[in-house]
Amino acid sequence: MARAAAKKLTREKLLDEGVAMLIDQGYHGTGLQDVLQAVGIPKGSFYNYFDSKEQFAAAVIQHYIEPFIQQLDGYLQQSELSGSAALESYYWAQIEESARRQFRGGCLLGNLIGEIGETSETCRNAIRSALGRYRNKIMEAIEKGQREGAFRRDKTALEMADLLVNAWQGALLRMKIEQSVHPLEECCRNLLGDYFKN
Repeated sequence: MARAAAKKLTREKLLDEGVAMLIDQGYHGTGLQDVLQAVGIPKGSFYNYFDSKEQFAAAVIQHYIEPFIQQLDGYLQQSELSGSAALESYYWAQIEESARRQFRGGCLLGNLIGEIGETSETCRNAIRSALGRYRNKIMEAIEKGQREGAFRRDKTALEMADLLVNAWQGALLRMKIEQSVHPLEECCRNLLGDYFKN
Protein backbone atom coordinates (compact mmCIF):
# COMPACT_ATOMS: atom_id res chain seq x y z
CA MET A 1 0.00 0.00 0.00
CA ALA A 2 2.75 2.45 0.98
CA ARG A 3 4.69 1.52 -2.16
CA ALA A 4 1.67 2.21 -4.38
CA ALA A 5 1.16 5.59 -2.67
CA ALA A 6 4.84 6.47 -3.15
CA LYS A 7 4.66 5.50 -6.82
CA LYS A 8 1.55 7.66 -7.29
CA LEU A 9 3.28 10.60 -5.60
CA THR A 10 6.36 10.24 -7.81
CA ARG A 11 4.16 10.07 -10.89
CA GLU A 12 2.40 13.29 -9.80
CA LYS A 13 5.79 14.98 -9.32
CA LEU A 14 6.87 13.89 -12.81
CA LEU A 15 3.65 15.29 -14.27
CA ASP A 16 3.99 18.57 -12.37
CA GLU A 17 7.57 18.97 -13.57
CA GLY A 18 6.46 17.99 -17.07
CA VAL A 19 3.88 20.78 -17.12
CA ALA A 20 6.46 23.36 -16.00
CA MET A 21 9.13 22.26 -18.48
CA LEU A 22 6.84 21.78 -21.47
CA ILE A 23 5.40 25.26 -20.94
CA ASP A 24 8.83 26.86 -20.61
CA GLN A 25 10.83 24.79 -23.11
CA GLY A 26 8.33 23.09 -25.41
CA TYR A 27 8.17 19.40 -26.32
CA HIS A 28 11.39 19.26 -28.32
CA GLY A 29 13.28 21.42 -25.84
CA THR A 30 12.38 19.23 -22.88
CA GLY A 31 14.63 16.26 -22.24
CA LEU A 32 13.52 13.35 -20.09
CA GLN A 33 16.83 13.48 -18.24
CA ASP A 34 16.07 17.06 -17.18
CA VAL A 35 12.64 16.06 -15.87
CA LEU A 36 14.03 13.07 -13.98
CA GLN A 37 16.87 15.11 -12.51
CA ALA A 38 14.46 17.79 -11.29
CA VAL A 39 12.29 15.16 -9.59
CA GLY A 40 15.29 13.23 -8.30
CA ILE A 41 14.72 9.77 -9.74
CA PRO A 42 17.13 7.64 -11.84
CA LYS A 43 16.66 7.51 -15.61
CA GLY A 44 15.76 3.83 -15.73
CA SER A 45 12.85 4.43 -13.36
CA PHE A 46 11.01 6.59 -15.90
CA TYR A 47 9.71 3.52 -17.70
CA ASN A 48 8.03 2.33 -14.51
CA TYR A 49 5.63 5.24 -15.05
CA PHE A 50 5.45 5.93 -18.79
CA ASP A 51 6.21 3.92 -21.93
CA SER A 52 7.74 6.82 -23.88
CA LYS A 53 8.25 10.58 -23.95
CA GLU A 54 5.18 10.84 -26.17
CA GLN A 55 3.04 8.95 -23.64
CA PHE A 56 4.47 11.15 -20.89
CA ALA A 57 3.50 14.30 -22.80
CA ALA A 58 -0.02 12.93 -23.34
CA ALA A 59 -0.36 12.33 -19.59
CA VAL A 60 1.04 15.81 -18.86
CA ILE A 61 -1.63 17.30 -21.13
CA GLN A 62 -4.45 15.65 -19.15
CA HIS A 63 -2.75 16.58 -15.87
CA TYR A 64 -2.41 20.20 -17.02
CA ILE A 65 -6.06 20.78 -17.92
CA GLU A 66 -7.54 19.27 -14.73
CA PRO A 67 -6.98 22.27 -12.40
CA PHE A 68 -8.61 24.63 -14.92
CA ILE A 69 -11.70 22.41 -15.12
CA GLN A 70 -11.81 22.13 -11.32
CA GLN A 71 -11.38 25.89 -10.89
CA LEU A 72 -14.26 26.68 -13.24
CA ASP A 73 -16.37 24.00 -11.59
CA GLY A 74 -15.61 25.61 -8.22
CA TYR A 75 -17.12 28.88 -9.44
CA LEU A 76 -20.13 27.00 -10.85
CA GLN A 77 -20.71 25.31 -7.49
CA GLN A 78 -21.03 28.66 -5.72
CA SER A 79 -24.78 29.05 -5.40
CA GLU A 80 -24.58 32.85 -5.20
CA LEU A 81 -22.96 33.06 -8.66
CA SER A 82 -24.99 32.96 -11.86
CA GLY A 83 -23.62 31.06 -14.85
CA SER A 84 -22.42 34.28 -16.48
CA ALA A 85 -20.85 35.50 -13.22
CA ALA A 86 -19.09 32.15 -12.75
CA LEU A 87 -17.58 32.36 -16.23
CA GLU A 88 -16.54 35.98 -15.78
CA SER A 89 -15.00 35.25 -12.36
CA TYR A 90 -13.07 32.33 -13.79
CA TYR A 91 -11.71 34.20 -16.81
CA TRP A 92 -10.80 37.36 -14.93
CA ALA A 93 -8.91 35.19 -12.43
CA GLN A 94 -7.02 33.70 -15.40
CA ILE A 95 -6.18 37.20 -16.62
CA GLU A 96 -4.84 38.18 -13.19
CA GLU A 97 -2.71 35.03 -13.11
CA SER A 98 -1.34 35.73 -16.61
CA ALA A 99 -0.35 39.23 -15.53
CA ARG A 100 1.27 37.84 -12.38
CA ARG A 101 3.29 35.43 -14.53
CA GLN A 102 4.33 38.42 -16.67
CA PHE A 103 2.65 36.96 -19.79
CA ARG A 104 4.93 33.88 -19.83
CA GLY A 105 3.80 30.43 -20.84
CA GLY A 106 0.39 31.04 -22.29
CA CYS A 107 -1.51 27.77 -22.62
CA LEU A 108 0.34 24.46 -22.79
CA LEU A 109 -2.31 23.05 -25.11
CA GLY A 110 -2.04 25.94 -27.55
CA ASN A 111 1.75 25.77 -27.44
CA LEU A 112 1.79 22.03 -28.19
CA ILE A 113 -0.82 22.33 -30.94
CA GLY A 114 1.58 24.60 -32.78
CA GLU A 115 4.65 22.49 -32.02
CA ILE A 116 3.56 18.87 -32.42
CA GLY A 117 -0.14 18.93 -33.28
CA GLU A 118 0.54 17.59 -36.76
CA THR A 119 3.34 15.16 -35.95
CA SER A 120 2.20 13.20 -32.89
CA GLU A 121 -1.13 11.40 -33.08
CA THR A 122 -0.86 10.40 -29.41
CA CYS A 123 -0.44 14.00 -28.27
CA ARG A 124 -3.00 15.30 -30.77
CA ASN A 125 -5.59 12.90 -29.33
CA ALA A 126 -4.66 13.93 -25.78
CA ILE A 127 -5.00 17.63 -26.67
CA ARG A 128 -8.34 17.01 -28.39
CA SER A 129 -9.61 15.14 -25.32
CA ALA A 130 -8.38 17.82 -22.90
CA LEU A 131 -9.86 20.67 -24.96
CA GLY A 132 -13.12 18.75 -25.25
CA ARG A 133 -13.39 18.31 -21.47
CA TYR A 134 -12.54 21.96 -20.92
CA ARG A 135 -15.03 23.11 -23.57
CA ASN A 136 -17.75 20.95 -22.03
CA LYS A 137 -17.28 22.61 -18.64
CA ILE A 138 -17.54 26.04 -20.31
CA MET A 139 -20.65 24.84 -22.13
CA GLU A 140 -22.14 23.85 -18.76
CA ALA A 141 -21.65 27.42 -17.51
CA ILE A 142 -23.14 28.88 -20.70
CA GLU A 143 -26.17 26.57 -20.46
CA LYS A 144 -26.69 27.76 -16.90
CA GLY A 145 -26.45 31.37 -18.10
CA GLN A 146 -28.98 30.65 -20.84
CA ARG A 147 -31.43 29.09 -18.37
CA GLU A 148 -31.06 32.16 -16.17
CA GLY A 149 -31.75 34.49 -19.10
CA ALA A 150 -28.32 36.14 -19.09
CA PHE A 151 -27.01 34.61 -22.32
CA ARG A 152 -28.57 34.61 -25.78
CA ARG A 153 -30.43 31.50 -26.89
CA ASP A 154 -30.32 31.89 -30.66
CA LYS A 155 -26.87 30.25 -30.53
CA THR A 156 -26.32 26.89 -28.87
CA ALA A 157 -24.19 26.64 -25.74
CA LEU A 158 -21.88 24.35 -27.72
CA GLU A 159 -21.38 26.97 -30.46
CA MET A 160 -20.61 29.68 -27.92
CA ALA A 161 -18.29 27.44 -25.89
CA ASP A 162 -16.33 26.55 -29.03
CA LEU A 163 -16.11 30.23 -29.96
CA LEU A 164 -14.86 31.16 -26.49
CA VAL A 165 -12.22 28.39 -26.46
CA ASN A 166 -10.99 29.38 -29.93
CA ALA A 167 -10.93 33.11 -29.17
CA TRP A 168 -9.19 32.58 -25.82
CA GLN A 169 -6.46 30.46 -27.43
CA GLY A 170 -5.82 33.18 -29.99
CA ALA A 171 -5.82 35.85 -27.29
CA LEU A 172 -3.24 33.88 -25.29
CA LEU A 173 -0.93 33.78 -28.30
CA ARG A 174 -1.31 37.53 -28.85
CA MET A 175 -0.70 38.11 -25.13
CA LYS A 176 2.74 36.53 -25.47
CA ILE A 177 3.59 38.61 -28.55
CA GLU A 178 2.29 41.89 -27.14
CA GLN A 179 3.46 41.23 -23.57
CA SER A 180 0.10 42.44 -22.33
CA VAL A 181 -3.14 40.96 -21.00
CA HIS A 182 -5.07 43.40 -23.19
CA PRO A 183 -6.00 40.67 -25.77
CA LEU A 184 -7.40 38.53 -22.93
CA GLU A 185 -9.39 41.42 -21.52
CA GLU A 186 -10.81 42.24 -24.94
CA CYS A 187 -11.78 38.58 -25.46
CA CYS A 188 -13.77 38.60 -22.21
CA ARG A 189 -15.37 41.97 -22.78
CA ASN A 190 -16.37 41.27 -26.36
CA LEU A 191 -17.73 37.75 -25.78
CA LEU A 192 -18.86 37.46 -22.16
CA GLY A 193 -19.75 41.11 -21.78
CA ASP A 194 -21.35 41.67 -25.18
CA TYR A 195 -21.78 38.98 -27.87
CA PHE A 196 -23.04 36.28 -25.48
CA LYS A 197 -25.47 38.57 -23.66
CA ASN A 198 -29.20 38.15 -24.08
